[in-house]
Amino acid sequence: MVALERTAAHAIGVRHPDRVVTERRLTRTAGMLKRIVARPALYVVLALWMVCTLGPYVVMALTSVTPEKQLIAYGMSRLPSHFSVQGYVDLFSTTPFVSYMTNSIITALSTVAFSLIVASAAAISLSRFRFRGRTTVLTALLIAQLFPAVLLVIPLSTMLQSAHLLDSRAGLVLVYVTFATPFATYLLKGFLDSLPRELDEAATVDGCTPMQMVRYILVPLLRPGLAAAGTYIFIFSWNEFLYALTFTSSTASQTIPVGLQFFIGDYQIRWDLLTAAGVIAAVPVLAGFMLVQRQLIGGLSAGAVKG
Repeated sequence: MVALERTAAHAIGVRHPDRVVTERRLTRTAGMLKRIVARPALYVVLALWMVCTLGPYVVMALTSVTPEKQLIAYGMSRLPSHFSVQGYVDLFSTTPFVSYMTNSIITALSTVAFSLIVASAAAISLSRFRFRGRTTVLTALLIAQLFPAVLLVIPLSTMLQSAHLLDSRAGLVLVYVTFATPFATYLLKGFLDSLPRELDEAATVDGCTPMQMVRYILVPLLRPGLAAAGTYIFIFSWNEFLYALTFTSSTASQTIPVGLQFFIGDYQIRWDLLTAAGVIAAVPVLAGFMLVQRQLIGGLSAGAVKG
């Protein structure tokens, strides 16, 4: 009788309940096996990615606390025989690293401040107001980011020399602002485009002028975008080497990326000084990320999607 029911169910295209239960069990088992296999594979991929990403930093940190005699000895050792901070002591006592650090901090913070002021004003104008030439400005900002950096070295050098800003922190800040502002403007504009325009209309109904609307409505909501743009600008100005090398020639204006190259000589490389300076140079960037990481994620995700 059961066989006749199964035959009839198969003939009319209806699956038997026992077969349905079996298929569900097989599907559940297959899904469980996929999860069991996929999770260790994901962990392996993440572990390899962490090793490739953090490995150079770990090697740099270990090298910075390795005695100089062990660094110049024949052969290679994975770990230092004993930890030594002599590299850090020599870095601050025998090199102008403090001057490089000061120049980098002043240049980076000044670039962030001026770039955010210009970029936020431009982004608010392009996002919230309609005026003649708006499309042309957006196209010009996009095209400005397509030029390679080396192409503008000679024109910028001529301009800075004519303005008596060559080999100065002010000239370097001006160059960095010129290159960082277009990208920051696009990032902030994308963030503002994701904010509903009903906020502007509500502020206008409440009697706010355009400047009050910008000050009390848009600027507070723009903080995550400002954090994201400011982080990008800081990293760009902190790590920039080509323009810092081209437009500075004295210790009074040279930044850390330029100063690090002097630890590499024709016949000897001071690995202890080089790695110690690299560890110290990475600290401000890591500290900045830890301070603005929440706003950074919100700003990048909101600015990447137009609402």
